[in-house]
Amino acid sequence: MDSKGGGGGGGGGGPRGDAGKRAASAGQSAPCGACKFLRRKCVSGCLFAPHFGTEQGAARFAAVHKVFGASNVSKLLAHVPAGRRGDAVLTICYEAQARLADPVYGCVSTILSLQQQVAALQAEISIVRSQLINTRLAVAGALHQGSQQVQHIAVLQPAYSSNSWTCHNMVDLSSFASGLDLGDTKPTSRGFEPLQRSQPSNDEEE
Repeated sequence: MDSKGGGGGGGGGGPRGDAGKRAASAGQSAPCGACKFLRRKCVSGCLFAPHFGTEQGAARFAAVHKVFGASNVSKLLAHVPAGRRGDAVLTICYEAQARLADPVYGCVSTILSLQQQVAALQAEISIVRSQLINTRLAVAGALHQGSQQVQHIAVLQPAYSSNSWTCHNMVDLSSFASGLDLGDTKPTSRGFEPLQRSQPSNDEEE
């Protein structure tokens, strides 16, 4: 009974263990997208496995293989540090897709278009900056001119009021002097002559 029970326990554990091993082996033996496209076994330490998954990796690697070749890409990734291989794979995939879309220029056409856009935007920025500088100078000049006018008016207003008071006094003094000549103070040599009474003429007496 014990041996049967033990055998039953071993038999029950055997199928579950075999299923787990098969699942693990199936997970380990699932090739990456690159190896799936190349129809080869994906070995441990495959350079393509971290970057080309099983679902969309095959389609991506197809463009890379058609343009650059699997061996060339493998050699390139081998010389790239592990931390930067992801960026390298993204660049390679983009260049491969651009080359397939434009066999003559590839990604160069996109680069030239972006450079033209950058140049146009830089020229526009320069124009806007020059306009901004001119506007600031115009505003500063207007403010400076306005402040000078205000200062000039403030300086002239007291002077004008004092000059007007002086002119008014001069007018009064001149009118007073015209009525009374104070400068002529010399005594006259003629003096005061007595009034002579006019005598009646002979015709009147007769």
